Order: sequence, then structure tokens, then C-alpha cells
Amino acid sequence: MPQTILVTGATGYVGGELLRPLAERGHRVRAMTRNPGRSDFPDGVEGVEGDVMQADSLSRALDGVDVAYYLVHSMEGKDGDFAERDRRGAENFGRAAKTAGVERIVYLGGLPGGDSEHLASREEVARILAEHVPGTIHVRAAMVIGEGSASFVMLSSLVKRLPAMITPRWITTRTQPVAIADVVATLSALADFEDPPPEVQLGGADVLSYREMMDVYAKVAGLRKRLIVTVPVLTPRLSSHWVGLVTPVETALAKPLVEGLGAEMVVEHPPPPGLNDNPKGFEEAVRAALDRAD
Repeated sequence: MPQTILVTGATGYVGGELLRPLAERGHRVRAMTRNPGRSDFPDGVEGVEGDVMQADSLSRALDGVDVAYYLVHSMEGKDGDFAERDRRGAENFGRAAKTAGVERIVYLGGLPGGDSEHLASREEVARILAEHVPGTIHVRAAMVIGEGSASFVMLSSLVKRLPAMITPRWITTRTQPVAIADVVATLSALADFEDPPPEVQLGGADVLSYREMMDVYAKVAGLRKRLIVTVPVLTPRLSSHWVGLVTPVETALAKPLVEGLGAEMVVEHPPPPGLNDNPKGFEEAVRAALDRAD
């Protein structure tokens, strides 16, 4: 049955990719943003004003909503205040969703296992939302492979711009990157998936270290294999400044991303049948990202 669905973070990368598939499934889709008049949404998608940091702006956006997608993160906050902003936004949204009678919230966070402030904040947001709306689904994913993903932009920029690099130890950490197409397909399916689990872990077909990911990216992009030297002295803070200088990712955003790279991100519990049954491999996901970027 068609449902009324609200997508927060609709002008972000994942949120923007999710709008059209939801509308194509026959749902009534609202895209929430602070300035809906300045955004260009797909046909059939209604722009609605709202800001999770302003509690009184949420009631109209959530009125009559059956399912809400919470795709808001504040990692670019200054002075390390992103965790507090995420906490406050989740509290505001969860409380307003409960009042509006929202039955299901779908939240995109990270795979378990890390202890960085960034990953701990993601866990806290999921807990807060579930306290207000018991039907919350915590979708967990490692690095999303797509042309607009900040983590992927960071990795690809390092490979493209540096034929040789000195890297910290996280270069050997294993992870299970997942294609943006698989993330969007899973998220959209969860709008009306019957009896979903409270947690859905997403990963691609391959488990690789970041070094291996760089090697594969160089091959797909037609670049020479990069010389990578690992050293133990690069702290996350130093690494984030380095990333900020070499890539388009700003240092304030790079720091929480880099802090999370030391944790192994591998799917422990595959999702139920019907969700991400045939995930793409890393090389296929990179080719798709480069094709779209071109």
C-alpha cells in the first residue's frame, strides 16, 4: 500500500539518491530541507521545510507520515561539537515523530566494532530514535562507494593525487565497502518490508583492506599502482590535516572519518532474504562511481 514517507537529509548524497526510488514504488514522498524552494527534487516529490535542530519546525513535516528516513549527520561541526548536535537533532526528531504517530524510522549508521567518537555518536543517535519510535530500523554500512560519498571521495582523491604516500596503520584495516546502489535499494525496500529486524547490516561482496581498495581504485582508474609506506606515528589529527590538504574533504569532516578508519568494518549478521541479496563487488562499485562522475 502507498505510504507517506518523509526523507530528512534530502539534499545530502544518500537522501538525494533515495527520493526517486521511493516515489517509483508508489509512495507519497516528502523531502525535508531547511530551504525547500532552493532545491530541485524529482517529479512526484514534495519539498517541505524542516530542521532537526529546530524542534518547532518538525510537526508540519511529520504530519500524516507513516515512515521517516533519518539521514542527518553533523560531522562537519566545529570544535568537535558534532556529537552534541547529532544528539540534540535525534532527540528533537524522535520526540516529534512519536507525537505525529510515525510507525517506522529508518536510520543509516555504521557497522559495529569501532570506538571512535564519530561511530559512538552514530550508535547514540540510533538508540535515541528507537527510544521514541520502537519501530526504528538501524541500517549499518561501512564505506559507501559512490561519487558523492565523502569517504569514497577521500580515498579516491588520495590515490589520484599521490603516486606515493606515507600512511598510518589504518591502511591495513579490513572493511566491507558497499555500493550506493545497494544501499539505496535496501533503504527503499525497508519502507514496506514486512517484519524487518531492528538492525540491518549492509556490505558489498568483497572484504578488503584500505590498501587493497587503493590498489583496485588505481587499476580501475587507469593509474599506476601507488607506493604506500606505513608508519606508526601519524595520529588521527595529523592524518586529518594531511587529508584536508590533499583532498577536497575539509579537515573538520576528515577528522571524524579518519578516526573511524582504525576499526574493522565487516558484516557480522547478514540481512534477511530480500534485502541486499546480491551485493556488488568493490571493483564494480568503483566503475559505476567513476562512470557517474564522468
